[in-house]
Amino acid sequence: MAKFDKQSVLAKIGATGMVPVFYHSDPEIAKKVLKACYDGGVRAFEFTNRGDFAHEIFETLVKYAASECPEMAVGVGSIVDPATAALYLQLGACFVVGPLFNPEVAKICNRRLVPYTPGCGSISEVGFAQEAGCDLCKVFPGDVLGPKFVKGLLAPMPWSKLMVTGGVEPTEDNIASWFKAGVYCVGMGSKLFPKDRIAAADWSYITDKCREALCYVAANRK
Repeated sequence: MAKFDKQSVLAKIGATGMVPVFYHSDPEIAKKVLKACYDGGVRAFEFTNRGDFAHEIFETLVKYAASECPEMAVGVGSIVDPATAALYLQLGACFVVGPLFNPEVAKICNRRLVPYTPGCGSISEVGFAQEAGCDLCKVFPGDVLGPKFVKGLLAPMPWSKLMVTGGVEPTEDNIASWFKAGVYCVGMGSKLFPKDRIAAADWSYITDKCREALCYVAANRK
């Protein structure tokens, strides 16, 4: 069961404006990254369902966060089908993110009052997702669609809450471009977690980078 309800999770995401997106096959490294993000001010963390036995690592993360990062909402990403969504919900996922919109996943999440943020690449997809109860939709891939897509969508649908993922960088110019376009939050992956820093166990770098990125978010919000 999710530790935080739907309203609480959306509030956490909205308050910080950034959701780190991360996967690693080593649960100890995943825990170190989670804690580094938490120390940097992050309060919603997406662990992606990418590798074999990813759900086992996720279970470890949820239990770790409960004691070491008590205000962190741990969610799961890369979910494309309802069976996988149900698996992670049973392990305590506080939110579910996908690269695409699957209305059957929305049903599973709505039953548990857990936020489902589907990937949408068109205005119609965002509309269909909203009809299915998705309060926060993901603009994906962001580096393909660009800030102009966000601005254009919000003109006729200003109530929309959008998270952009894909191509987001922890730099002032990049973050500013998305928030000036009107996004609700950004999802940030590889640019926030350079492989060489992970290999060197440089957790302080990740903490500092999260703080820096969150400062850019705060400065560029409308």
